[in-house]
Amino acid sequence: MEASWRQVAGGRGRARGRGTAAPSGNGVHLRGAGGGREKGSVGAAVPGLSPGGAATPAAAGSSARRCPAGSEAPQTSVAGELMSQKKFEEIKKANQAAAKKIVEEHFSSSSEEEGDEDFEGKRGKIVANTFITYTTQTDGDVRELERTKQYVNEAFQAGAMTCLICIASVKRNQAVWSCSGCFCIFHMPCIQKWAKDSQFLVSSLTDDDFGKRDYPWPCPKCRFEYKRSDTPSRYYCYCGKVEDPPLDPWLVPHSCGQVCERDFKPSCGHKCLLLCHPGPCPPCPKMVTTTCYCKKAKPIPRRCSAKEWSCQLPCGRKLLCGQHKCENPCHAGSCPPCPRVSRQKCVCGKRVAERSCASPLWHCDQVCGKTLPCGNHTCEQVCHVGACGDCPRSGKRFCPCQKSKFSLPCTEDVPTCGDSCDKVLECGIHRCSQRCHRGPCETCRQEVEKHCRCGKHTKRMPCHKPYLCETKCVKMRDCQKHQCRRKCCPGNCPPCDQNCGRTLGCRNHKCPSVCHRGSCYPCPETVDVKCNCGNTKVTVPCGRERTTRPPKCKEQCSRPPTCHHTSQEKHRCHFGSCPPCHQPCQKVLEKCGHLCPAPCHDQALIKQTGRHQPTGPWEQPSEPAFIQTALPCPPCQVPIPMECLGKHEVSPLPCHAVGPYSCKRACGRTLTCQNHTCMKECHKVTETDSCTDKKKAGPECLHCEEGCSKSRPSGCPHPCVLPCHPGECPPCVQMLRIKCHCKITSLYVECRKITTADVNEKNLLSCCKNQCPKELPCGHRCKEMCHPGECPFNCNQKVKLRCPCKRIKKEVQCNKVRENQISIECDTTCKEMKQKASELKEAEAKAALEEEKRRQQAELEAFENRLKGRRKKNRKRDEVAVELTLWQKYKYYLFPLCAIVVVVFAWYIANAVD
Repeated sequence: MEASWRQVAGGRGRARGRGTAAPSGNGVHLRGAGGGREKGSVGAAVPGLSPGGAATPAAAGSSARRCPAGSEAPQTSVAGELMSQKKFEEIKKANQAAAKKIVEEHFSSSSEEEGDEDFEGKRGKIVANTFITYTTQTDGDVRELERTKQYVNEAFQAGAMTCLICIASVKRNQAVWSCSGCFCIFHMPCIQKWAKDSQFLVSSLTDDDFGKRDYPWPCPKCRFEYKRSDTPSRYYCYCGKVEDPPLDPWLVPHSCGQVCERDFKPSCGHKCLLLCHPGPCPPCPKMVTTTCYCKKAKPIPRRCSAKEWSCQLPCGRKLLCGQHKCENPCHAGSCPPCPRVSRQKCVCGKRVAERSCASPLWHCDQVCGKTLPCGNHTCEQVCHVGACGDCPRSGKRFCPCQKSKFSLPCTEDVPTCGDSCDKVLECGIHRCSQRCHRGPCETCRQEVEKHCRCGKHTKRMPCHKPYLCETKCVKMRDCQKHQCRRKCCPGNCPPCDQNCGRTLGCRNHKCPSVCHRGSCYPCPETVDVKCNCGNTKVTVPCGRERTTRPPKCKEQCSRPPTCHHTSQEKHRCHFGSCPPCHQPCQKVLEKCGHLCPAPCHDQALIKQTGRHQPTGPWEQPSEPAFIQTALPCPPCQVPIPMECLGKHEVSPLPCHAVGPYSCKRACGRTLTCQNHTCMKECHKVTETDSCTDKKKAGPECLHCEEGCSKSRPSGCPHPCVLPCHPGECPPCVQMLRIKCHCKITSLYVECRKITTADVNEKNLLSCCKNQCPKELPCGHRCKEMCHPGECPFNCNQKVKLRCPCKRIKKEVQCNKVRENQISIECDTTCKEMKQKASELKEAEAKAALEEEKRRQQAELEAFENRLKGRRKKNRKRDEVAVELTLWQKYKYYLFPLCAIVVVVFAWYIANAVD
């Protein structure tokens, strides 16, 4: 058997007549690619090319055989290869584009329907937000939302919301229309075409009123009739507020997200509180105060949807009979008829019978028989109410032809007048030619030339007989399939009465309607799409079960396990194979005897290796194949407590890795120096019989080679001169330089004396034996020897002390002056001198004041004398001498000087540049 690429390359005739094209670049098979003559066909077969467009070996060989030997052969082969490669790339791109388009068309409708746990949670939030106002603000009963919940859930469920006209799923981004009777949803173009076709079919039955009357059109599902003006023309949300509602993934499909606010049915004055939703509005949850039907009980608060209630007390209202009262419990509407029986007279009063009290008026079957006012005749009416009236034969009466009137007594009959009858006969054309007569006129017997109903033939015949010819109508009925075949048809052929019988789109049933034009209506039947176990089902239109995803079943899967376990994990009902078993394996391991804790691995998917490799670009790589096989149990992971080499810890190790191990810590055993520990990584230590301490270093540990690092006594800055050793360090004998208490002299003392001395000894060692150079607060020098701390304040040096007037002075000790123990007061002599000085000062001040007064008086007199000696004509103005500034004095000399300086500077600059 030849390879597939050889069969395709054999000639054009095979590929031309096929209905399937070669595989595309991504492994998707395309149908209907057609023959190879079309310019853009994907599956066109090219001689010497594979389906992908590459040259085949057979074609290459044949071309080589056809080429003559010479220099042109290599060029031709190279050009052929380039052309083949270019053709291969073009066909590959075309195949990929066609495959991508088919994949998008195939999966676009189901992309919205794919659901997972995240989608379920999102849908639950959207439904909860839609009903939150109803359940929280008004405390409405959730059970009353079941019907509305069903419509909202169908809006999200794949395949549940289906247009019954085109039998296609209704997507989120498509314009829809919802019936106000059954709340079924249709595509906007579908319902518009439905309404137009319905009106056309009804109005086309007769030619007289075609297009004149406003015929209604019905809903495809519930047959609720709409007027022509109600034909939808624009896309609105469910509540009708928003035109062309935007697509929002967090709202119910085709919803605007606003409050519905539609009036409840039946109308109660309130509006719907839910967000814009499909389906009917729930019962009104508002609370109103209302009384019972009979108005006897007190008003109580109730839900508006259940505001009518019965108090179960006797009604007590009078019945129609006017005698008895209603004994039924409190009820709605009018009271039922009275159930009692009583003897009642008829209307005329001749007969009495037992009848229901609910019908007091009844008529007997006897003729009234009362004598009329004429006295000759009796009333011929059956049991009636009121007066019998006048005699029907009294007064003026007409003859039978209604042409003459006679005044005769009621005992005589009206005679005929003898004139011709002249009444219009039943034909409506001719009149009666007999004389005035009683009774009906005879049939019209005049011969006339009649046209048949179809208007093709004429014939003379009696007027009262209809004329129908034998010609059969050859016009096509409204179905455009069958002829009318009615004899003498006037042209208004009736609708076709034959059965359509065509297979509907569901491919399961035939059309039950009469023969019609165009496509058949959708199949009215419904089909249940069930889950695998059959406990859960969803009802969809017939024919939709092939594309509708089965419902999610909440029942447990009942299939037997396929692994070594006796029972499988609990999971929900599903189609296809069960999910992999995740129960613990629990097989006994051979090496250690523990149970395998790993998940079940009896049916693991392993990628199959060593598969056939493609021989060229024309052979598409196949999908990787997986085989189902049992895997061996993994190594035992049961923790076993094990001690590390250095015996630092006990850690659990997997059973398969039990053995001596290092914990990676430092050894930590004390070295022979008793100061440091072994820093080697955890290692094995040989224990000897003489060594009883497990923390002591062994022969495998490190040997200390560091210097002594023990802490020195307080105050000793010198390190220990010995290497690292056990025990205490020897005392330090180095000299230490320190300052004396007064910070002037440097002293040298052995370090061990300082570190071992107490406070008093340290004070003695730090004393320089000189006088303290510090000053006391009084300003004198301290008299003590070099000492620590503050100087004692006991200054005994003599200082001079004066009285307040500074006349008397005396020498006293400094410390007594500081402590205010001694003070010198002024005597009587000091007081007298002070008094004389104050008197002298007062006299000087008084003399100065008098001198000032005399000077002011002299200036005043001089000013008055100057004012008296002046005249207005010879008044001289006081001249004020203004002193000129230096600039005003020498400005005429400075201008020439500045000009000379500028000229000299310019000349200097010019010479410097040159």
